[in-house]
Amino acid sequence: MKSILENNLMLRVFKLVAVTVLFVFLYTWNPRASAAAPAPRPQVEDLYPANVDARAEIKEAEERAAKEHKRVLLVFGANWCGDCHVLDKAFHRPDFASAIAAYEVVHVDIGPDGKKNNDLAEQYQVPLKKGIPALAVLESDGKVVVSQKNGEFENARAMNPQAFLDFLNKWKL
Repeated sequence: MKSILENNLMLRVFKLVAVTVLFVFLYTWNPRASAAAPAPRPQVEDLYPANVDARAEIKEAEERAAKEHKRVLLVFGANWCGDCHVLDKAFHRPDFASAIAAYEVVHVDIGPDGKKNNDLAEQYQVPLKKGIPALAVLESDGKVVVSQKNGEFENARAMNPQAFLDFLNKWKL
């Protein structure tokens, strides 16, 4: 009787292990990865450099935008923000090239505590308390065309990239 119980227990353990291995395989397997996929773009670790003068960068971007008949795109965020990196990766997709080319892009660092450049966020009507990344589109003279008021892209990793592309296309010249 003991050997039947031991065999039954071993069979249950084996089934549990087999189901777990199958689950892990199916959960992590990506059928598209086996196809010839392009190499992933390395994540830019210092997307929001701490030592950059955001005011000076915005002024320079406005000057370039005026010469090139573009608008300025301010992207408020931080290096610790995963959604900020997701948004930046979307901006570098080939299908975004023509839309992003219509802007001079400036990454505005909010710092590790979320308080850096708050005056700029206020000036450009971007409520950082609603989340980051947060965007503002400016004319080349610094006038705000549109700013995100409700943290629209704060959950960028769960969004369809088409939403980002639609935003860029809607506000470009």
